[in-house]
Amino acid sequence: MNSFELGLLDKIGEIFSCKFLDTVLPIITKLGDGGIFWIALSIILLCFKRTRKIGITMGLSLLIGYIIGNVFLKNIVARTRPYDVNSEVAVLIPKLKSFSFPSGHTLASFEGATSIFLHTKKYGIPAIILAVVIAFSRLYLYVHYPTDVLAGMVLGIAVSLLAKFIVDKIYIKRNKTV
Repeated sequence: MNSFELGLLDKIGEIFSCKFLDTVLPIITKLGDGGIFWIALSIILLCFKRTRKIGITMGLSLLIGYIIGNVFLKNIVARTRPYDVNSEVAVLIPKLKSFSFPSGHTLASFEGATSIFLHTKKYGIPAIILAVVIAFSRLYLYVHYPTDVLAGMVLGIAVSLLAKFIVDKIYIKRNKTV
């Protein structure tokens, strides 16, 4: 599997490699560092009554995803990063010390974007586009295998659906008691 996925990463490099993406994608990928962009956005959304439910959903989603993805799965699977397997590739960002599976950047991005999308398509679609670009950056930068990114996407969507379900139940229960 690793050799097939390394071949896909090499193909992405052959097809898309250019100075523009070499410059822009390391910047875009930073938005996913520690989920910081999505965490900050959820905090901002919490500040306004109109968007508070989105912020709560996003925050809960990010918390659940962090526990499942970064605390458990990364350490259980303990998958070596692609640039450690194919050391001939020039890496455009600092090498990471964590494991590869699942992609935490992709996981957080899809949790955040899906949380927004589930509440409002108007802002959800641009958020999903950003999540896709962040996910692509992880492949382009050779820091994740395609299955790492795919797992991050699927898990991120599933976790945000769960978080929305929980938040909706809390809001329904809260409105019945008020």
